Amino acid sequence: MKQDDRELIADCLSGQTQAFGALVERYQDRLYNSLVSVVGSTDEALDVAQDAFVQAFEKLDSFRGDSAFYSWLFRIALNAAVSRHRKKRRATVSIDAARDNTGQEPADTHPQAFPGFALEQTERQLAVRTALAELPEDFRTVLVLKEIEGMKYEQIAETLDCPVGTVRSRIHRGRIELRAKLQRMLKDDDI
Repeated sequence: MKQDDRELIADCLSGQTQAFGALVERYQDRLYNSLVSVVGSTDEALDVAQDAFVQAFEKLDSFRGDSAFYSWLFRIALNAAVSRHRKKRRATVSIDAARDNTGQEPADTHPQAFPGFALEQTERQLAVRTALAELPEDFRTVLVLKEIEGMKYEQIAETLDCPVGTVRSRIHRGRIELRAKLQRMLKDDDI
């Protein structure tokens, strides 16, 4: 039987620290996948996720339960990513660097598809990842939470600790910038 997050947190706070391991198992893949899109690097996402879980364990007694545990954890991870980014002041990711940092190319899951299907799909995904990585952090984060995580506007606002109107505005402006970047990339590819 699967324990509720609140039960696991209560168990952990009462000294049964292995309960936190269950929370890690429950959320590590989801957090990592979201962070890859936010930070643009698989290695960086692993480091940030690890930092976030360590900080969450250390601060578990400050979890009020007003929001979902994952929202609280993601906020910690986002803060850790921002801190790491400020320290590094990394340059924008190039297309080649994005391919190297995002791992393996997706395999063609439809063997009946025409020969160029997998390559075209991979190029589109890479273009989206690259364009997403070039967006300002505020826009990139809300788009990842909305489009990849499937969060509602209210959940995003709670996670980012900002008004719902700000979330809507950032999503709208982020989509416009993402579309413009993709159109420029596709136009450059046609030349």
